[in-house]
Amino acid sequence: MGMKLIWAVIAVVTTVLAWSVVMVTLGQTAAIATLVPSLGLLVQQIVQAATAGTRTGGRAPTAPGDDTRDSAGEPR
Repeated sequence: MGMKLIWAVIAVVTTVLAWSVVMVTLGQTAAIATLVPSLGLLVQQIVQAATAGTRTGGRAPTAPGDDTRDSAGEPR
């Protein structure tokens, strides 16, 4: 993810969370109760996407035909 995209997502999440706080302050607890599950999922997905490239083992395994090692694990 590019830095611009990350900052845009953070801005959207912050705006939605701020709006939720305003609604609760105004007494609209039903509004926040309906938003909490989707906001939790949104934050989880953002964190997962942001950390996907930094985890070890994040690369997909190569196809069997692309392996340059023989059955003993030695290079061909």
